[in-house]
Amino acid sequence: MREKIPSEITELSLNDTTYKGCCVSIQPTLVNFFFGNNGSGKSTIGKAIKIDNGVCWKPGKSASDYTVQVYNQDFINANFQNYHNLPGVFTVNEINFSIQQQVEDKTAEKIKSSAAFKKAIEDETQKKADLEQVFINFQKSSWDKTSDLRSTFKKALSGKMKAKLFAEAVLEIKNKKDHDLETLKRLYDTTYSADAKKYNLFNAIADPAILDNLSGRRILSESIVSSSDTPFAQFVKAINATNWVQQGHENFNSPPNDKCPYCQQKLPDSFEEDIKACFDTQYQDSIKTVSDFHTAYRNEANTLFIPLQSIPQEIYPEIDLTVYNDKLAALKGLIASNIQLIDEKKSDPSKVVEIENTTTLLQEISQIITGFNNLINENNSVFAEKPKKQAECKTFVWELIAFILKDEIAHYTASKRTLEIEIKSLTAEILKHQATVVSLGKEIAELNKNIVNTLTTIDNVNTLLRDSGFQGFSLREKEDTPNVYEVIRPDESIAENLSEGERNFIAFLYFYHLVKGSESADGGQLDRIVVIDDPVSSMDSSSLFIVSALVREMIEICENNAVGGDPVAKGRFIKQIFILTHNTYFHREITYNKVKHYLYVNFYLISKVDNKSSIRLCAKTNPDVQTEQINYNPVQNSYASLWQEYKMVNSPIPLMNVIRRILEYYFLQLCGYDGAVLRKTILSNDNKNNFISVDANGKEDTTQYQMAAAMLAYINANALGFNDGINYVDECIDIRQSRETFKMIFDLMNQGQHYEMMMGA
Repeated sequence: MREKIPSEITELSLNDTTYKGCCVSIQPTLVNFFFGNNGSGKSTIGKAIKIDNGVCWKPGKSASDYTVQVYNQDFINANFQNYHNLPGVFTVNEINFSIQQQVEDKTAEKIKSSAAFKKAIEDETQKKADLEQVFINFQKSSWDKTSDLRSTFKKALSGKMKAKLFAEAVLEIKNKKDHDLETLKRLYDTTYSADAKKYNLFNAIADPAILDNLSGRRILSESIVSSSDTPFAQFVKAINATNWVQQGHENFNSPPNDKCPYCQQKLPDSFEEDIKACFDTQYQDSIKTVSDFHTAYRNEANTLFIPLQSIPQEIYPEIDLTVYNDKLAALKGLIASNIQLIDEKKSDPSKVVEIENTTTLLQEISQIITGFNNLINENNSVFAEKPKKQAECKTFVWELIAFILKDEIAHYTASKRTLEIEIKSLTAEILKHQATVVSLGKEIAELNKNIVNTLTTIDNVNTLLRDSGFQGFSLREKEDTPNVYEVIRPDESIAENLSEGERNFIAFLYFYHLVKGSESADGGQLDRIVVIDDPVSSMDSSSLFIVSALVREMIEICENNAVGGDPVAKGRFIKQIFILTHNTYFHREITYNKVKHYLYVNFYLISKVDNKSSIRLCAKTNPDVQTEQINYNPVQNSYASLWQEYKMVNSPIPLMNVIRRILEYYFLQLCGYDGAVLRKTILSNDNKNNFISVDANGKEDTTQYQMAAAMLAYINANALGFNDGINYVDECIDIRQSRETFKMIFDLMNQGQHYEMMMGA
């Protein structure tokens, strides 16, 4: 697809007068032709460009860089308020060669500096775009990499949960610090949770070695036996029955009838003394020590274990009791095992037992409790100072995020620093070139002060007036009033009664020289944007021909910016031109042979429907190269324009007006029918039934017949009063039926082929 050559104005958006609410936007090129009827919205375009409203200039340019010259009714009124004078007009047709050479050299230097200025602006714009892209890349990477953290610490990041705001906040963090995630999560849950509360501590173990250090434990590792020397004691010891005898004596201390409770034999009278003699004092003391140790161990174990079993009613959510409960169960089993061994020792004092130490297990449990209580104390401390801790938590979260993103931050910072240095350098270069361009402009202006020739301008205008047939008028510089001109008659009197066409023609000649020259001494070759709005209003054919030639010359100057070679019209100072007209003859005069220049010529058609204007670019697919667009001229002739309008209009009254104009032009002017004859032929009884339909109930529908009568009623001046009693209201027109009726008229007149041709079939 071929792209149009962009020019100084790259886009024009219209939203005023008949464009209001339509938001019409166009992308003009170098040469732009607009065709539209009077009142369609042409003048709005020229005014918008003049006041720089809705105008988008190419990069690095603005309206202040150009002389925007608009020929329209406002221009005529402003410059011809009094017929006897005109603002000054300067030109550079006759100049000293040496001065001109200097101007050309400095102009070339200015063009070179302007190009460098433009290039620096483009480079700066690109670097700024690169800088923005670097930030966008950092923004994306930082956002993607911290997804889990943002979800976990959402409340701490409130207000920064959009990618751009988040990235900007990360870059503000000075202290990048790694924080333990679990610890930070507990702090966050406590400070930001609505369910946060204070929790009770677990009971601590004062002395993990308390059971292992109980007094009397050593007795467990000693075999306790009696040391008595009586024969009976020796016998008991010999059969190793000391413990059995002691237990039996304790259980049956008062045997009935002095008989043995086991064998029922009579006991000797000295039995009690013999029994007591078996156990000496030391033996009794050792037995008591075992019993006391048993009691002490059991009591101390209960004192130790019961608080450990009594955990707080509400457990801090971060605490997992699984290991604690396992250790507690192990402690309980170990204590029970030790008590059982002590019981065995108590039952058999001579037995040596070894109980297991509980210190290591209790130390492990104590460490678990300490860990629990540390978490609880941390929570309780945060809960007691929630606002302060919440601020700390927020700081820690951002520090952790900055730490995680340290590589991304470093890469972004380095890239940003490099680009900012380059942008700073380009900015300095832009200022330097800008100063050079301004300085050269001033130098050119000073040189041009010496080459302005007012007399040449007057002679040129007078020559054009004579060539156009206005020999009765000429321009003369007003005496003692520089830069003011008088329109005079041959008798030297000031012209006071110029016709509108004459006035407009002289105004255009002035505009033409204004474009080629200058209103001031700033230089005759300043870049121009030229807008010409209906220049041939009320002019005769000879004036129109001259104006067309001058406009073509300005078009050629503008075209020089797009084509090389040796141009017919010298110069490239007209950078862009807009020509708007409703005159088909003038449009054809200035646009012939321009359709082929697709790259730098645009054709537009302006239409207004229901007081809403629209602009259509006249381009279509190239039938020879389907991937390319080509221009087409919307103005073939006025009759073809009527058919184009007929295709587009969708409102009843405008549609009926277009239909009547087509019928009159084709059948009366081209085919030579008389209006009354045409009406009689189409609406005759022979054809009447073609317009009338009958419904299922036999009722006739004469709507289309009435439409045909209404279409034909106004195309014949002699048809007044000839309505056959038919009453019809335009506002009630059905658009679809009117189009069908319009086609039927051509078919009934055997002109269906012409209708199909004009409709593009």
